[in-house]
Amino acid sequence: MIEETPPSGTRLGDAAAFLPVGDTAFAIEFGARIDPLLNAMVHRAAAVLAADAAEGVIETVPTFRSLLVHYDPRLTSAAALRQRFEALDLGTVEAATPTRIWHLPVLYGGEAGPDLDTVAAEVGLGAAELIALHAGTVYHVYVQGFLPGFAYLGDLPEKLELPRLETPRVRVPAGSVAIAQRMTGVYPVESPGGWRLLGNTPLRFFDPAKTPPTLLAPGDGVRFVPVDAGEHARVKDAVARGDYKPECETQP
Repeated sequence: MIEETPPSGTRLGDAAAFLPVGDTAFAIEFGARIDPLLNAMVHRAAAVLAADAAEGVIETVPTFRSLLVHYDPRLTSAAALRQRFEALDLGTVEAATPTRIWHLPVLYGGEAGPDLDTVAAEVGLGAAELIALHAGTVYHVYVQGFLPGFAYLGDLPEKLELPRLETPRVRVPAGSVAIAQRMTGVYPVESPGGWRLLGNTPLRFFDPAKTPPTLLAPGDGVRFVPVDAGEHARVKDAVARGDYKPECETQP
């Protein structure tokens, strides 16, 4: 496994390790850390492999630090694909400033964020200080997973890094803004979950009728914007009518 951050502008074979995953997949691993540059290399590798269009590749699945490649063993083999992919040029990869920063309205605390006061007490902050700290960071969209439209956003301010709940909730409301370890995120639909709930946003993060179906994309930035109950209700109604467009700040 590559332990240090691999150099950019190199062949894929020099930047990553190839590891078998069963008889129809293998992983291309770039390191052992959650790191913006490693994650950028994962997504660059996914784009390079898509452009290469090797026969037998079914799909690639990006993670924080690796790329899972699924292939059809009737058409190709892991050895053949590895030999082909190792020679591919990644080009120059940088963990650049996101070109899109989404502004997500959030109602913090109360029923919308039942863990906010407990988290504030655990980290030694007042509720207003916690909200300011959480909302004062521009988060990087690393990957999406767990649920359609669930984006893993990092990195959380060190002061707010806490483990998941010992006992997960059976039901977490859609739109819940939550934290766990170094990540924050939004539950796109009602589901079980063990992250700590700070607030709620009324936006929709997954719509299979749209292209693309998810609001956020890897490499985007996210900023949470505190709102009061009245504004939260106004946005919720607008979203339900289909005439709310989330604010998106574009960077050069």
